[in-house]
Amino acid sequence: MALQVGDIVEGKVTGIKPFGAFVSLPEGKTGLVHISEVSYEFVQDLSAVLEDGQTVKVKVISIAPDGKIALSIKRTQPAPERGARSQQGGGARPAHRPKREEKPRVWQPKPAAPQGEMSFEDMMARYKSRSEEKIADLKRVTENHRGGYSRRRG
Repeated sequence: MALQVGDIVEGKVTGIKPFGAFVSLPEGKTGLVHISEVSYEFVQDLSAVLEDGQTVKVKVISIAPDGKIALSIKRTQPAPERGARSQQGGGARPAHRPKREEKPRVWQPKPAAPQGEMSFEDMMARYKSRSEEKIADLKRVTENHRGGYSRRRG
């Protein structure tokens, strides 16, 4: 009987690491249960949940071509309802956040400022002064950075 993806078998925990637990399977094979596949609850320390020699029921998630077997303990158990999760992380959070009824915000250009009775020359003068201010700000910022733009002296 060869192991296949989706099989549920019993195995014995042979080693516990910070990232997961190694489980001895039938036919002398070994698989890994990643820490995220141990429980539906958040698991900080695997040794608090599992111990060496413990018999566990696992589901085969995947078998890699190189022979590595990924296992899951939590997929052998029914999933808890979404509202039934415990609040271990501290701070009370609302169980259900109401959905927004608004339409999503879409970028809109700012309306042009009223120009009033400006002549073409006045508009050009204002544009030129704003451009010179922006260039001066840009030069000041880039010259103050070490390794940035530098003027040649000479």
